[in-house]
Amino acid sequence: MTPGSVQHENPDRLYTVTGGRSRADDARLDLVALIVSESQPVPGMQSEHAEILRICRAPTAVVEISADLRLPVSVVRILLADLLDTGSVTARHPRTAAGARLPDPDLLKQVLVGLRKL
Repeated sequence: MTPGSVQHENPDRLYTVTGGRSRADDARLDLVALIVSESQPVPGMQSEHAEILRICRAPTAVVEISADLRLPVSVVRILLADLLDTGSVTARHPRTAAGARLPDPDLLKQVLVGLRKL
């Protein structure tokens, strides 16, 4: 299976994929949270879980995973919560991942002005 090959537009299939759950109560899973695989797919694993592990070999945002799988973000969050519970993936917010503060807004404005002059 390649990224983007998983498609489930049928509501019954989405229900099956999520095990009937309608939401994940994990605050770590906002749209820009970076997900990283901590293990490889194993035989018998749900295909969507396996695909997420392949996609997330490098840090990947939740919203990107949703786009690659062509699944609603709400469904992807449920799948990610499953993988988090088993330790198969880790999640972190980009700001904490980089360990840096946000740049000064005045500096960003100066950079923008400089870019516009190019």
